[in-house]
Amino acid sequence: MSDTKEIGTGRIIIRAIRRSPVWAWRWLVRYWRRHWTHKIIVSIAVFIVLCLGTMYGIARWYIMSQSGKPLTLGVSFVPDYAQSLGVDPQQTLHALLTDMHVRQLRLVSYWSDIEPQKGQYDFSQLDGEFQQAEAAHAKISLSLGLRQPRWPECHMPGWAASEPTNVWQPQLAQFIQAVVNRYKNSPSLDSYQLENEYFLQGFGTCTNFDRQRLVDEFNLVKKTDPRHPVMIARSNNALGFPVGNPKPDAYGISIYKHVWSSALNRYFEYPFPSWFYAFLAGTEKIFTGRDTIIHELQAEPWPPSGKSVTEVSLAEQSKSMDANRLKSRIKFGEDTGMRTIDLWGAEYWYYRMTVEHDASVWNVAKQAIQNANQH
Repeated sequence: MSDTKEIGTGRIIIRAIRRSPVWAWRWLVRYWRRHWTHKIIVSIAVFIVLCLGTMYGIARWYIMSQSGKPLTLGVSFVPDYAQSLGVDPQQTLHALLTDMHVRQLRLVSYWSDIEPQKGQYDFSQLDGEFQQAEAAHAKISLSLGLRQPRWPECHMPGWAASEPTNVWQPQLAQFIQAVVNRYKNSPSLDSYQLENEYFLQGFGTCTNFDRQRLVDEFNLVKKTDPRHPVMIARSNNALGFPVGNPKPDAYGISIYKHVWSSALNRYFEYPFPSWFYAFLAGTEKIFTGRDTIIHELQAEPWPPSGKSVTEVSLAEQSKSMDANRLKSRIKFGEDTGMRTIDLWGAEYWYYRMTVEHDASVWNVAKQAIQNANQH
């Protein structure tokens, strides 16, 4: 960490402390003197304030350090999800590239789709996506591995599901290498994302969280294609920081704000402010020198009780995502200071426009992406 960064961060923290109301400090001093239990309470309170002040200072430093960089606003695209919504995947992607002018795509390479029969690869669908992206001069971040975006998260083919780990794991490695070799020379390929939110155990049907497998897959990708960076993503809204190997070229983070909580039986808004994510990215930058991107920014509804959007009304969908909420969500993402943001839900926008006959969300996303492309 450079001296300049240390001085800048320190000044921000000191300035925040000095601006605290004088009366609050006087009250703490009087409270401190009353009893030994008060001293413990005051000590805890001061510790919390100092921690929050440090976090906020790092966040403000990070946001300022990124402010001069261009914004890349892209989308994730999963053809299987488009198909589940009843819209044509090729038409959906075509509209994203030609009407919305998306120039950053996060694509998937589901093992279950590409190798439905052992040893028989079918790259036709992913080849078509690459061809469309190349024609539009769009950049691609390609998801690799067993765990990739969208339920059930771990996309293992049926023929491999019944095999023991020491059998299917080498076959998975062979599949990953085949994917990398096929697309590493594409002019649109910009990066890889390996094993989406690998250690997230509370979501999806995944059962294998072996760190050594992740390390081995990372080394395999870097050996097969040393030219393109490999990103590893952390889970949504999780506290803590990535530790241990592998050490990727960049980190990703997902941000979900308004979701349905089965425990509360109601919609729930995550309370984290935008600067909290700036703190996470800033800390990563300070201690590892690596960038962090938002690889999933929630831009689609989260229907209640595990239902699909096709099973609920448009009014219900709008409770967790509509045009106004999407505007504020994109602004929230920009306020984190992270300059690469992949919006999550592009297939839904197309579904809402073509099936529900409501283009409001599509138009908001279109305007935001075009604004980002102009800078």
